[in-house]
Amino acid sequence: MREWRGGLLALLTLASMGKAAADSPLKPCRIDGIPNELRCGSLQRPLDPARPDGVKIDVHFVVAPAMARNKQPDAVLVLAGGPGQSAIEVAPMMLQRFSRLNNRRDLVFIDQRGTGRSARLDCPDDSKLPLTEQLDTAAQLRRLDACRATLEKLPHGDLRFYTTTIAMQDMDAVREHLGVPQWNLEGGSYGTRAALEYLRQFPSKVRRTVIDGIAPPDMVLPASFSTDTQAALDKLIDAHAKTFPGLREDWQKLLASLPRTVSVAHPMTGKPEQFTVDRALLLRAVRAPLYQPALGAALPAAIRAAAQEGRFDGLFGLTSAFAGRKGMKLAMGMHFSVVCAEDAPRLDGATDQPGADYGRFDADMYARVCKTWPRGDVPADFYKVPAAPSPVLVLSGGADPVTPPRHGERVVQALAAGQPARVQHVVVPEAGHGLTGVGCMRDVIFRFIDAKTDAAALPQDAACATRIPRPTAFQPVREGSPQ
Repeated sequence: MREWRGGLLALLTLASMGKAAADSPLKPCRIDGIPNELRCGSLQRPLDPARPDGVKIDVHFVVAPAMARNKQPDAVLVLAGGPGQSAIEVAPMMLQRFSRLNNRRDLVFIDQRGTGRSARLDCPDDSKLPLTEQLDTAAQLRRLDACRATLEKLPHGDLRFYTTTIAMQDMDAVREHLGVPQWNLEGGSYGTRAALEYLRQFPSKVRRTVIDGIAPPDMVLPASFSTDTQAALDKLIDAHAKTFPGLREDWQKLLASLPRTVSVAHPMTGKPEQFTVDRALLLRAVRAPLYQPALGAALPAAIRAAAQEGRFDGLFGLTSAFAGRKGMKLAMGMHFSVVCAEDAPRLDGATDQPGADYGRFDADMYARVCKTWPRGDVPADFYKVPAAPSPVLVLSGGADPVTPPRHGERVVQALAAGQPARVQHVVVPEAGHGLTGVGCMRDVIFRFIDAKTDAAALPQDAACATRIPRPTAFQPVREGSPQ
């Protein structure tokens, strides 16, 4: 009798497990670059929240399950940058950085609507075009206009419904779908704006927040681009003045020599191509390596080679090295749907002073694209950063050309209103865009999120990162020079 009862109990248990698996919102899956089996799922969401019975889109997500049996219920939600980056595509890199967090917490990667697998709003890949076409600003604008027209014909092509506000409602719907009581938010670059908007709409659903490279909602992106890139370039030139005396003069000489026809090997084919370098093209080429000080360390030599010898391979090689990193490709349709709704309408009132060299290049380009791009509604409260309802760790790189500490400082003041102990701003003076990959910062983030109480979460000791020096300038080896 006991054996029969035990067998029946086992059968009932197996049946229950089978039903749970069938009802689970997640299915086993694998992602390139990740050796372990993951869990994948999707959730159907209305394109227009005001029309729940209208057009639907599928929001896709991937869960890296906690490794330990006694896992914590508060998962970590990784919010991607851009706007336009796929969270799932950057999952391999982020899982490496947050492996300690993944020991006892699920890591969740949701492709924000308009990116990755979630109703992606993609434009054709420019990297396969000849350099002449890739780098022609007028041709780029024509391609974007054609892309917009193509996207609008898609079933999910109403570009007004890809704002950050609506996307964060998707994120909370996924939280409910997965049964997660609270998120620990981790956002970088545009992901910080997303995190702040989620925090504004759903404050009780957030346990801890890490925002890295702050792009606050009141930041007018096309205007601040000029101010912040100019500051980063000036800082780099000053930092390497001893190794490259006269570098600022070289830079101004190079600008004054434009436009000019140059020959450069295509970064993908290696074949030489001739094209005209104008001021806008040079400014774009210099900006990209400034994001990473390790690449920026090669800029002085590249600027000197272009100014004094007319050799531009170094400059455009650095640009392609940055753009070629895995996960860097943006869904440009989603990018402009966000920026044209949230930033472009505020361009005329922007208070950021244009950089001496960069001027209004970015502002003018975005204004031209956004003139015909459909514009979503943005609530007035979107631009207000509320007081932090839970601990927030703010991270900034002092050499960041797009989200430097000045933006982080403004956000900290708002978040810390009345509760200064809930917010800490860590600045690494010689770091670029994004600190999660810098030195020991992943350990700082782990300690912050893993702390059992809010009181123990902050402040964190980040001295191990703040003392990291700027990489020394790259010195090319000339033929016949001593090795």
